[in-house]
Amino acid sequence: MYNHSLLVINPGSTSTKVALFVGTTGSKQENLSHSASELAQFPTISEQYQFRLQAVQEFLKANLPQLGTNARLDAVVGRGGLLKPLRGGTYIVSDHMLSDLKRGVQGQHASNLGGLLARGIAEQYNIPSFVVDPVAVDEFDDVARISGHPAITRRSLGHALNIKAVARRVSQDMGVRFEATKLIMVHLGGGISVVPLRDGKIVDVNNANEMGPFSPERTGSLPCGDLVSLCFSGEYTEREVLKLISGQGGMVAYLGTNDAREAYRRADEGDTKAKTIMQAMAFQIAKEIGAMATVLMGVVDAIVLTGGLANSERLTQAVTDYVKFIAPVKVYPGEDEMLALAEGACRVLSQEEKPQIYKQEGLKC
Repeated sequence: MYNHSLLVINPGSTSTKVALFVGTTGSKQENLSHSASELAQFPTISEQYQFRLQAVQEFLKANLPQLGTNARLDAVVGRGGLLKPLRGGTYIVSDHMLSDLKRGVQGQHASNLGGLLARGIAEQYNIPSFVVDPVAVDEFDDVARISGHPAITRRSLGHALNIKAVARRVSQDMGVRFEATKLIMVHLGGGISVVPLRDGKIVDVNNANEMGPFSPERTGSLPCGDLVSLCFSGEYTEREVLKLISGQGGMVAYLGTNDAREAYRRADEGDTKAKTIMQAMAFQIAKEIGAMATVLMGVVDAIVLTGGLANSERLTQAVTDYVKFIAPVKVYPGEDEMLALAEGACRVLSQEEKPQIYKQEGLKC
């Protein structure tokens, strides 16, 4: 049983989620909204730091005393950003990490502020700061990096935080050590990540922004030749093509909605297009699961469906019907990134795990 007092920080594009935890029990959580006009004054995401820091400090001032006799913090943990490729785990927010988060070494993203804010608050209390399983977690087998042409390398980008957190719960429920399981984890959200998890490591993944099954807002893999023709048709700018692939693709491109409930409602009312598209999404998810089963050489303890879309019994049942011959299918709907971050910090503070050290040179990929 954990009893450490934690501040958890999860920055998004227009808000900052903050929560106080005692162990893995949340005592207070708020979503600090930031208006477009407030954020527009900052040319880059890293320049939002002081603005968001002040908002987090105000949350702490109002809520930390409510912990009573435990009105102290043992650590601060933030969402990991677009760092250089790194192994999974809980990382100390080091000076090297701060530098790369400020520079946006793999791109500008609101999650880059997670480590910055965690360190900023932690320094005020003289306590440690961490990030857990950042987006850039890379545990690929070398063969998984090969794309088919040396000019392009496959990258490990996926929903690592939720995938690993849910995988730990599944392993515990199965009575098996996390480090000894072979699972296919399927994160069903605005993007869809299908991950073969071998001995606790993400050894392959479709980059949900560019590959794999189509999703509510993303195209997934597309026929290369047709995509090249579209790019050079003169009808689209580079920015528009990228938006077409991620943001305006998938279900929303076909049906004008990214809501699976709406799509199934229309299908039930006789919309044959909606019915076909939803069948096709389940079909493509199942195909990706089948492909990832081969990565584990057919030795699969369970297939796990998680994420917001896993709340759709229609979708999870359709996928299950395709893949249940491979392994038992388990459904763990929703996601809880705040709890996942708290759990990662607690494992280090209780000495169940050693904290990882970020290497500025990144992995040798």
